[in-house]
Amino acid sequence: MPEGHSVHRIARQFGANFVGTAPEVTSPQGRFAQGAEILDGREMTDARAVGKQMFLEFEGDEWLRVHLGIYGAWDFSGEIKVDPSIQIHGTGDTHLRYGQTGEYTRPDGSRLRDAVLRGAVLLDRDAEDSVASIGAPRRTRMHMAEHDSESADTEAWPPAPRGQVRVRLLNETVCADLRGPTACEVLTPLEVERVLDRLGPDPANANTPAEKHRFVERAGKKRTPIGLVLMDQSVVAGIGNIYRAEMLFRAELDPHLPANTLSERVLGDLWDDWAHLLEIGITVGQMITIDGLEGDDYLSALRDRGERHWVYKREGMPCRRCGTNIVLEEMGNRKLYWCPGCQS
Repeated sequence: MPEGHSVHRIARQFGANFVGTAPEVTSPQGRFAQGAEILDGREMTDARAVGKQMFLEFEGDEWLRVHLGIYGAWDFSGEIKVDPSIQIHGTGDTHLRYGQTGEYTRPDGSRLRDAVLRGAVLLDRDAEDSVASIGAPRRTRMHMAEHDSESADTEAWPPAPRGQVRVRLLNETVCADLRGPTACEVLTPLEVERVLDRLGPDPANANTPAEKHRFVERAGKKRTPIGLVLMDQSVVAGIGNIYRAEMLFRAELDPHLPANTLSERVLGDLWDDWAHLLEIGITVGQMITIDGLEGDDYLSALRDRGERHWVYKREGMPCRRCGTNIVLEEMGNRKLYWCPGCQS
């Protein structure tokens, strides 16, 4: 399931490409036809993320709420303006043509394909998070053709929907297709507030002493293990399985400790670390949880998930710090990775 950084990146892409325009809104699949009819042709006035949920505001006080869940993903195509706060590794371009072959083209028409194959433009091999496809991996969208293809320049606009597209937003230059979300609905402002009231604080929106205190207070009342509390979206918004495991390792905390046994300082440090890691994830596009990586080590971390985490997906392997084998267990119906040596 996409974690908080991915949803913030999606919201920023909508901010750069759709806010201020009045997109055509359709439901090629048909399951969102009624909602699409309500939003069609209205100006998008805001795009924001709170934790794992995204909210798009349209004129007339209508909001589109999307929760990607495990299988959802957004695919962007067209002349994508990249929000300046997020990175495309290896290029300074902020306005790219993205064809369905997966080839980027600069505004002057020159190909980036060769640069990608040389490794100058770094695309995570697991498709964890990219500019053009965000959410559940769409490896075919990121696949680099063996030979140059002109289809990115000659295919019809807009591109034909691929697969079961729940909702399509289309303006003159950019197309955004949503597939497989857990939630996709039109809400009133009051309904949006009710959803937000159920969510915990999100430091990407307000990293303030008040929001930090709200997290510490909510977490400090929980008798459940801190490994479960960090995944509770009503306590803190956006943390998923990867960040949970990595944050607990970085804090040297046993995941099984009841949250209410932890001091306010320890809980406050967890909030600060979440804010730190979240900002990296939003900017870079990958969940890099090992600090201080430079040079080739940093480039390897961008390419390979295994090189950017301390414990996640490293079960049975020796801890990078103490040499104890990383343990995999189930907690809250999710896989938990941790080091009994560093976290006991």
